[in-house]
Amino acid sequence: MLKLLYKPRQTLPVSLFGHTYAHPFGLAAGMDKNAKALLGWEATGLAFIEIGGVTMLEQSGNPKPRMFRAPKAQALVNRMGFNNNGSEKIRQALEHHFERHGRPKVPLWVNLGKSKTTPLEEAPLDYATTMERLWFYGDVFVINVSSPNTPNLRELQGDEGLKSILSACHAVNERCSDQFNSEKKPVLVKVAPDMTPEQLIHIATTAKSNGADGIVVSNTTVERPDHAHARDKAVFSQQGGMSGQPLKERSTMMIRTVRQATGDDWPIIGVGGIASSDDAWEKIAAGATLVQAYSGFVFEGPALTKTIVNGLSKRLKSSQHTTITDVIGTSTD
Repeated sequence: MLKLLYKPRQTLPVSLFGHTYAHPFGLAAGMDKNAKALLGWEATGLAFIEIGGVTMLEQSGNPKPRMFRAPKAQALVNRMGFNNNGSEKIRQALEHHFERHGRPKVPLWVNLGKSKTTPLEEAPLDYATTMERLWFYGDVFVINVSSPNTPNLRELQGDEGLKSILSACHAVNERCSDQFNSEKKPVLVKVAPDMTPEQLIHIATTAKSNGADGIVVSNTTVERPDHAHARDKAVFSQQGGMSGQPLKERSTMMIRTVRQATGDDWPIIGVGGIASSDDAWEKIAAGATLVQAYSGFVFEGPALTKTIVNGLSKRLKSSQHTTITDVIGTSTD
């Protein structure tokens, strides 16, 4: 029934990380933290699914209420705090799912977070342990050093923190690749929007030069819109990260900045304020190979995938481009 209602009619193939994605649109992290609804996401036609953030240790997250909706701005403010069942329980859940249903027919991405109680200097072990436990099940791993809701986490975006986490994850990748006689898994870094262009370029080039296979741009922001509707003001006064439409232009600008700084051979995943095919097209034209949504699903529902993919297909047919990958970076050329 879900396939009949929501699966897009069109395909817009994208080859990346050893897989062919049916189209560029996938689910961002945070929606399915514990990998509970893989069959459902797949049935609605998403090209890939990102679960998590998953932390080494199980944690309940911040006290409720911790998610707030700003309907006029089409935005969310959350301070969830990486609530999840922890890497060992999620490993067991994935093992059960794979035994019962087989490997998902679309790539499964895993967002790696740091446990709140783990000191910053022990963060590499925390990320690497989760990656090792879930390595067999994930197709792509995303190092999340940019959530605003774990104290001091964003400090890990600095040179030494990022290098040490990447190094620990690369070691796991090598070891598990040998153990399972399989190719190494792509490792990406997810960054925050709350930085200057110079800081962003520095983080991106540091990640690239230290073996990251790509970058996810961007996480939620601690900033708020300059002008808010009266109904949204109470929401925007809440502490936490904001996602949704007010983040759209900022994240697109960041994608363009990273593309210009790192070239066209390093994949960028665009996320932030995608609620229509035009939003997705803008991100791709700015330099994103794939795009993701989170808040868009809250406001638009599961039909969002169909709307975006069919809309991208229609726009592609009326453009001078032959494939959707021809569009990547065209607004920066």
